[in-house]
Amino acid sequence: MIDTPSLVDQYCHGVLRTELGLGTFEAHLGAQLGGSTALPAAGTTFFDTQTGFAVRRWCPPLLGLEPHCPPARYLARRRELGVAEAGRRLLRASGIATYLVDTGLPDQLAGTGLPDDLTGPAELGTTGAAEAHEIVRLEPLAEQIADTSGTVDAFLANLAEAVHGAAVNAVAFASVAGVRQGLAYTPEPPGPGEVRGAAGRWLAGRPAGGRLTEPVLLRHLLWIAVTAGRPLQLHTGDRDPASVAGFAAATGGLGADLVLVHSYPHHRTAARLTGAHPHVYADLGPVLAHTGARAAAVLAEVLERAPFGKLLFSSGAHGLPELHVVAASVFRTALTRVLGEWVMDGAWSRTDAQRVATMIAAGNARRVYRLA
Repeated sequence: MIDTPSLVDQYCHGVLRTELGLGTFEAHLGAQLGGSTALPAAGTTFFDTQTGFAVRRWCPPLLGLEPHCPPARYLARRRELGVAEAGRRLLRASGIATYLVDTGLPDQLAGTGLPDDLTGPAELGTTGAAEAHEIVRLEPLAEQIADTSGTVDAFLANLAEAVHGAAVNAVAFASVAGVRQGLAYTPEPPGPGEVRGAAGRWLAGRPAGGRLTEPVLLRHLLWIAVTAGRPLQLHTGDRDPASVAGFAAATGGLGADLVLVHSYPHHRTAARLTGAHPHVYADLGPVLAHTGARAAAVLAEVLERAPFGKLLFSSGAHGLPELHVVAASVFRTALTRVLGEWVMDGAWSRTDAQRVATMIAAGNARRVYRLA
């Protein structure tokens, strides 16, 4: 038996304060599955997925129902309890002791009409009877600075000041567009003239509320974050994490750890990068939560390549407290199955298995993010 009673969720978002019907619940479930916010096709349901089955397996007993009960019955019970009480029961039963909360609006919800009334770190921590700390997403921060800076010089000065100021209270920074539109080209920091020119072009052509997609500015923003000394979470999405290799090599020894998030189905590449670079770590959350009953096989693949001190648990959840429960439950089940089998075969001692499990569940994150 592998014991992981206390988890550090090293990457998640808040949960919704809004009551959900079947359609909106499925839309949020679909957004978690693959970024799509469309409703399921006629005659189908997002509950017929690995994540949907995991929700029906782990969550109903926490609300007083039998495992695998029909979705309609589960959601009726959820509404009967109310969103606050259901969320409290689910989060407190997850075993998550610390949440690191990305407060940037998830890309999947922007402009979709889905409810985005998410709890902040403090409220999430109170609901879950846990500690909570903020992760600052870089792109929305830069966009806020652009909204209030009238000139290129003011924008660049305010941007550096804002990032370093945020590092005082945030435990980490996160970037989504940086990998997808910046790092794939040139990983080194851009020169001052290049930055000024890019800022001028972007500010001049930017509509009100426009997103930061300028590759040179994204690279500049990431390098400011590196100099701030906080860990930097890089969301690779469905991109091959190999695109991060150049940036990892260039930032080695500068004092900022890099954490690769959302690497599935390229989890083997992410695992390899953690072994190649001392300051690179890999997130296990969506890698396992999305694979459900297959999570043990995927976890075993990651453990083939990654040093065990380089892997971090997370839920990757946003919106639905059920996703915190699913991630924690699937993680524990997969970890117990994989490590327990190795102990039974005599390949590992139980002491070593327990030590590695504790590292991945909480210890590695506490070290990387300098948590008490």
